[in-house]
Amino acid sequence: MASSGGRDEDDAEADAEDGGLFAPDRHGQAPGLEERSERPRAETGAKLPAAADARAPRHHDGHRDRLRERFSTAGADALADYELLELILFRTIPRRDVKPVAKDLIARFGSLGEVLGAPQRRLMEVPGVKEAVALDLQVVAAINRRAMRSAVRQREVLSSWTAVIDYCTAQMAHEAREQFRILFLDKKNALISDEVQGTGTVDHTPVYPREVMRRALELNATAIILVHKPCSPTASVF
Repeated sequence: MASSGGRDEDDAEADAEDGGLFAPDRHGQAPGLEERSERPRAETGAKLPAAADARAPRHHDGHRDRLRERFSTAGADALADYELLELILFRTIPRRDVKPVAKDLIARFGSLGEVLGAPQRRLMEVPGVKEAVALDLQVVAAINRRAMRSAVRQREVLSSWTAVIDYCTAQMAHEAREQFRILFLDKKNALISDEVQGTGTVDHTPVYPREVMRRALELNATAIILVHKPCSPTASVF
């Protein structure tokens, strides 16, 4: 028995001297096992779970390029309303498929125009629409109103009542409260100024004829158009 035990100790010492795979170090550990467990997975052929997969192309990346190309070559008329909305959302939501968000917005508000005219708090009720997205949509709406106002100022407003109605609708359709607006015109019927004379509650807005005339004299206006926006979607033009 003694000789057998002595033999085992001699074998262990020999393994340690030879640097065998399982030879314990001075702390009593077998470094061979530790080294094998720490060996990079790439050496053993195992799949790396790291960023390689994160760099894989997403299916909607190609969709964005195709949609931009369609807009560039065929124009806005070739795109549906939700697709035009997608083009806006691309900038604010860069790493997500925005088609469901665009379709949800159209479904909620009914049209592209209604989406752009909606208040920020209502826009943010749609899943995926954060504050930055709602703000971007409102900026686009503001640019559209400013551009239309500039276009009106460069032409005769009364050349067509349809043009006047379209302009007033764009400026006032999404107002939640009653509003009384005045368009001041020069002798060529071109728009001098578009001003809100009064804003009221859901069913009332005050108008003061003296203030209307005073402002018309200040602007040297030769004609005015009075527009009343009730809470209903339509406006009255006088």
